[in-house]
Amino acid sequence: MSFASLIAFAAEGAGETGNAMLETVWYPILALVVFGFLGLVTLSYRSVSNRHAHKADAYAKEHADDLSQTGHGH
Repeated sequence: MSFASLIAFAAEGAGETGNAMLETVWYPILALVVFGFLGLVTLSYRSVSNRHAHKADAYAKEHADDLSQTGHGH
């Protein structure tokens, strides 16, 4: 079966079932819910490094020699 005949067959079948948009409306709604949830998870990690400033300062003091020897960090 060629691609054109598959498209024609799908178009013919969509006319019989009624409104194809009504059947597929849940996909974008589900996508919005999933991406919204992932956005909230991403925002929950905002400023995590600032929560433990004393640990970051202690690490920077401990590894100050390592940072100065590497030059610009690459």
